[in-house]
Amino acid sequence: MMGAFRTALGVQCTYCHVQGAFDSDENPKKEIARHMITMVREINAKFPDGKEHVTCYTCHRGATEPAMTAPAATPAAQ
Repeated sequence: MMGAFRTALGVQCTYCHVQGAFDSDENPKKEIARHMITMVREINAKFPDGKEHVTCYTCHRGATEPAMTAPAATPAAQ
Protein backbone atom coordinates (compact mmCIF):
# COMPACT_ATOMS: atom_id res chain seq x y z
CA MET A 1 0.00 0.00 0.00
CA MET A 2 2.79 2.46 0.84
CA GLY A 3 4.36 1.87 -2.58
CA ALA A 4 1.09 2.92 -4.18
CA PHE A 5 1.09 6.12 -2.12
CA ARG A 6 4.65 6.95 -3.17
CA THR A 7 3.78 6.44 -6.84
CA ALA A 8 0.48 8.33 -6.65
CA LEU A 9 2.08 11.40 -5.05
CA GLY A 10 5.58 11.11 -6.53
CA VAL A 11 7.23 11.28 -3.10
CA GLN A 12 9.41 9.27 -0.74
CA CYS A 13 8.23 7.80 2.57
CA THR A 14 9.55 10.75 4.58
CA TYR A 15 7.04 13.05 2.89
CA CYS A 16 4.49 11.76 5.45
CA HIS A 17 6.65 9.80 7.90
CA VAL A 18 9.30 11.01 10.32
CA GLN A 19 12.70 9.59 9.34
CA GLY A 20 13.63 6.83 11.80
CA ALA A 21 10.25 7.00 13.56
CA PHE A 22 7.70 5.88 11.00
CA ASP A 23 5.08 5.25 13.71
CA SER A 24 5.26 8.90 14.83
CA ASP A 25 2.32 11.18 14.09
CA GLU A 26 4.50 14.30 14.31
CA ASN A 27 4.27 15.06 10.58
CA PRO A 28 0.86 16.67 9.85
CA LYS A 29 0.90 15.28 6.31
CA LYS A 30 0.36 11.84 7.80
CA GLU A 31 -2.99 12.94 9.23
CA ILE A 32 -3.98 14.45 5.87
CA ALA A 33 -3.10 11.13 4.23
CA ARG A 34 -5.39 9.33 6.68
CA HIS A 35 -8.27 11.62 5.73
CA MET A 36 -7.59 11.02 2.05
CA ILE A 37 -7.53 7.23 2.58
CA THR A 38 -10.91 7.47 4.31
CA MET A 39 -12.28 9.57 1.44
CA VAL A 40 -11.12 7.06 -1.19
CA ARG A 41 -12.62 4.16 0.76
CA GLU A 42 -15.93 5.98 1.13
CA ILE A 43 -16.07 6.77 -2.59
CA ASN A 44 -15.29 3.18 -3.56
CA ALA A 45 -17.87 1.84 -1.10
CA LYS A 46 -20.60 3.62 -3.07
CA PHE A 47 -20.03 1.45 -6.14
CA PRO A 48 -22.33 -1.59 -6.04
CA ASP A 49 -19.85 -3.95 -7.74
CA GLY A 50 -17.41 -3.82 -4.80
CA LYS A 51 -14.46 -2.99 -7.09
CA GLU A 52 -11.87 -0.29 -6.57
CA HIS A 53 -12.74 2.52 -8.98
CA VAL A 54 -10.81 5.38 -7.34
CA THR A 55 -7.26 5.48 -5.96
CA CYS A 56 -4.91 8.24 -4.82
CA TYR A 57 -3.51 8.27 -8.35
CA THR A 58 -6.93 9.12 -9.79
CA CYS A 59 -6.49 12.71 -8.64
CA HIS A 60 -2.81 13.09 -7.79
CA ARG A 61 -1.25 11.62 -10.96
CA GLY A 62 2.23 11.62 -9.43
CA ALA A 63 1.98 15.08 -7.85
CA THR A 64 1.56 16.10 -4.22
CA GLU A 65 -1.22 18.54 -5.18
CA PRO A 66 -4.04 17.28 -7.42
CA ALA A 67 -4.52 19.26 -10.63
CA MET A 68 -7.59 21.47 -10.38
CA THR A 69 -8.03 21.94 -14.13
CA ALA A 70 -7.83 19.62 -17.09
CA PRO A 71 -4.57 19.62 -19.07
CA ALA A 72 -4.50 21.58 -22.31
CA ALA A 73 -5.87 19.69 -25.29
CA THR A 74 -3.32 18.33 -27.73
CA PRO A 75 -3.86 18.60 -31.48
CA ALA A 76 -5.37 15.46 -33.02
CA ALA A 77 -3.02 13.26 -35.01
CA GLN A 78 -3.44 13.63 -38.75
